[in-house]
Amino acid sequence: MHPSTASISAEQWNSLVPGTNGVPDNPFLDHAFFLALEESGCATGRTGWQPQHILMKDETGNAVGLLPLFLKTHSMGEYVFDHGWAQALERAGGHYYPKLQGSVPFTPVTASKLLVPSDSLQIRAALLSTAEELARQRNASSVHLTFLPDEDAATANAADWLSRVDTQFHWHNEDFPSFDAFLETLSSRKRKVIRRERRDALADGITIRWLRGGDIKEHHWDAFFDFYEDTGSRKWGQPYLNRKFFSLLGQYMADRVLLVFAYEGDEPIAGAINFIGKDRLYGRNWGATREVPFLHFEVCYYQAIDYAIAHGLRVVEAGAQGEHKLARGYTPVTTHSAHWIAHPGLRDAVADYLEAERPTVEREQSVLETFSPYRRGERTDR
Repeated sequence: MHPSTASISAEQWNSLVPGTNGVPDNPFLDHAFFLALEESGCATGRTGWQPQHILMKDETGNAVGLLPLFLKTHSMGEYVFDHGWAQALERAGGHYYPKLQGSVPFTPVTASKLLVPSDSLQIRAALLSTAEELARQRNASSVHLTFLPDEDAATANAADWLSRVDTQFHWHNEDFPSFDAFLETLSSRKRKVIRRERRDALADGITIRWLRGGDIKEHHWDAFFDFYEDTGSRKWGQPYLNRKFFSLLGQYMADRVLLVFAYEGDEPIAGAINFIGKDRLYGRNWGATREVPFLHFEVCYYQAIDYAIAHGLRVVEAGAQGEHKLARGYTPVTTHSAHWIAHPGLRDAVADYLEAERPTVEREQSVLETFSPYRRGERTDR
């Protein structure tokens, strides 16, 4: 068990993450991202995110498995909600916290948590059993692995962990040569709505700029942090990320970041942060200092599609929740999480709850599909 990301070398960590030449395909799995979270003080024991990363080595000392893990004293910043489970155990006289959380802090991104250099089911299973043993040692009530890819979810299911599903909205690039080509796959009414929203968002001389890598300066981070703080304070009272985190992000991995800024003259009035992966763009936080109709959709969703088309990215992941994304070409996909619960009574109760919840999620997705903006037959099944 490692109490910090810094106690694991970047070379060891990234060697276990899928990627090319030491560069992770998914930027959120990069050693640098976790390091920035911890060095900035955002994900530490003081904030209820004490690192407990599991690193497995073979008999020669080579790293063969990694599970990024945190000992948590609350359930904030996770996007898979278990507050009801915690309340149930507390009412029964038990203690839900601490718990162990396998996730990328503060972002609902699907990414492997059972990191191995090859597709080794044995090592994946060993990471799960090690997490269970660590939970017993830490007197933790449970272990939660959230936003899992299919292979991780299948491994956890085979180990008798509880399975949970939910919904996100992603945009899929069908090798569109332009935004207009994408619009042609939508119904006439939806095309007109999107064109009107884009026109209205950029009325009164508002312009959009893409900033990446060396183009991102500290004054850009200052402006974005103001946007982020405004949105964060309105949504959950206190933003999870601090100003230092964004400076470290710029220092460690600015080439994996895309800032989309809206300007009124020379003044930035809104912005969104995106992370660039091998084949997808991950849209994350946004904010604004001025209310402009449809500017949120333009900066967060339409500009992300523009960027993905221009750079040949296959998918745009727009974060958690948001049925409003459906009308803008983002379609529902299923997300997975896995849960190990020590208390037999709570485990049985949660298992029953998840058994009832799963068909509800599936029905909701079926209903959402009926509101798809795509012309019948234009979108292929995935």
